[in-house]
Amino acid sequence: MCKRYRLKLYVTGDTPRSHIAIANLYRLCEQELPSQYKITVIDVLQSPQLAEAEHILVTPTLIKEFPNPVQRIVGDLSDTKTVLWGLSIGVKPQKP
Repeated sequence: MCKRYRLKLYVTGDTPRSHIAIANLYRLCEQELPSQYKITVIDVLQSPQLAEAEHILVTPTLIKEFPNPVQRIVGDLSDTKTVLWGLSIGVKPQKP
């Protein structure tokens, strides 16, 4: 039985940085987790109460809610190795 990843991506408005983070997340999930994920994108400008409840201070912020442990990844999600590690589906990235 496969895990179903539940992910929330907090972004700020209709900006290039938001678009990059969204595209990177969908690309990575399609490559690494086909049919095993659910993504909810939340714009903090439209839903500030949700961002406040999650203590979102910086965007983009990705929260992996399931499977445990809950993880947070901040940034545009362009560092694939770090994102995979944060989602617990890859090995820990090595420092150069």
